[in-house]
Amino acid sequence: MTRPLIIGLTGSIGMGKSTVAAMFEAAGVPVFDADAEVRAMQGPGGALVPAIEKAFPGSTDENGVARDKLGALVFGDPEKLARLEAIVHPAVAARREAFLIEHVGAPMVVFDIPLLFEKGGAEAVDQVIVVSAPAETQRMRVLARPGMTEEKFAHILELQVPDSQKRARADHVIDTGTTLEKTEDAVIALIAELGDSYSARQAP
Repeated sequence: MTRPLIIGLTGSIGMGKSTVAAMFEAAGVPVFDADAEVRAMQGPGGALVPAIEKAFPGSTDENGVARDKLGALVFGDPEKLARLEAIVHPAVAARREAFLIEHVGAPMVVFDIPLLFEKGGAEAVDQVIVVSAPAETQRMRVLARPGMTEEKFAHILELQVPDSQKRARADHVIDTGTTLEKTEDAVIALIAELGDSYSARQAP
């Protein structure tokens, strides 16, 4: 029985990964958005809210997990961050497996996973696509976000595998330091290339 080609889509903060994921989705490729799944499970009535409240009292309210409160509790504390990840990661993995079953007949699927390299997920996918842009472009994008500071940006970068290493380990790199049109053209071309190569490997 054949299964879809599993593509791991990743990239450091501010590199345009969400934009590229949307381009794959617009082209008809099913996309599993790990961050979106976490937001849903941490939202009002979300499946993870009780466990997070138990582990971090006062971090939730009627709207689910209060991201600012929870972020303040785990920011810069590896032990607390690990405790949170032990709650979140297994739940996301279960959702990802359900997504794969749902789309088992698709030629390819994309797993949009921000920390693909950092958490050792690259071995679980067939191809890795890294979204990248020049460092100054990345910096401008990130610092334009509400509530972002130089300190927060620096701390996030410390937790992430450097962009140069991600590009070196990637099977394919999508450049978002150019126009949206050129980036979309690159995505469409890559979908065709991946589809052709995977079909050839699946042929008897």
